Amino acid sequence: MTDYAATTVCAVIVSYQPEPAALLSLLDAVTPQVGAVVLIDNASEGGWQRPLGEAMSARGGALLSQPVNVGLAAAQNIGIDWARAHGYRQVLLLDQDSEPEDGMVAALLAALQALSATHRVAAVGPRFHDRREGRHAPFVRIGFPLNRKLWCAHAGQTIACDFLISSGTLIPLDALDRVGPMDAGLFIDNVDLEWSFRARAQGYALYGVCAATMHHRLGDARHPLPFGSGQLVVHGPARLYYMMRNRLLLYRMAHTSRVWIAQDLPRVLAKLLLFGVLVGPRRRNLRFMLRGLRDGLRGREGACPADLE
Repeated sequence: MTDYAATTVCAVIVSYQPEPAALLSLLDAVTPQVGAVVLIDNASEGGWQRPLGEAMSARGGALLSQPVNVGLAAAQNIGIDWARAHGYRQVLLLDQDSEPEDGMVAALLAALQALSATHRVAAVGPRFHDRREGRHAPFVRIGFPLNRKLWCAHAGQTIACDFLISSGTLIPLDALDRVGPMDAGLFIDNVDLEWSFRARAQGYALYGVCAATMHHRLGDARHPLPFGSGQLVVHGPARLYYMMRNRLLLYRMAHTSRVWIAQDLPRVLAKLLLFGVLVGPRRRNLRFMLRGLRDGLRGREGACPADLE
């Protein structure tokens, strides 16, 4: 850990019903790289919170247990407020299923400092690798009809992109002050995409940092597609509700990329077909997705309706 990171960077982790062993692995990996870690737990069950909270407090961090599940975005905002109140200048957002490699934060911070000398930078993020995949994921420029995937050619490269996944993203607090907090109304899905669009609309740039790497798990499972054409990232019915509802909420926002909307519309039909016909539980998936579309058209925000469960 660099001395600068020790005094300026606070890691903000959000958890919900985590695997304690995986969470401890994440904490062991990130704690030496930052000044403090604040963990916001969304009303998880189990007895792991108290001993973990005591250990974090001894290291200068904190466990902020929520009485109810407030969602990813609201929890991130709680952690960001904690970092601001304790004098940190950057926040590193992390999901419970991520694990930064050694030196990730130092690489992100070095890139942020270098790029900020000539650009208005909202955030920088690492390249990530889902261990179920054969290679690191690319960074993305939004295009029509398809996005442009940008792969790292060497470790010294920084890549301008149109959005960053929230986990692993390093954000200066002064950029958050100008762009605004995460949209708590979205609750969980597309929170990172919406904030990225908002930052880009205000003239900020986002960069992927090839020297910074992180392991990250996308989706609950994988489902093979027909004819060996690849694998489908599978999410549970409740997550499908948010995916459908929130994309419609994003369509209504003035700062959302019109190009993204045009190329996203076919994905609505594709998801209805894939998860309503191909991937089970099909009837339950379809019910949640259709309700998500209806609620998105009505502008409903917040948690998934209790009457769906």
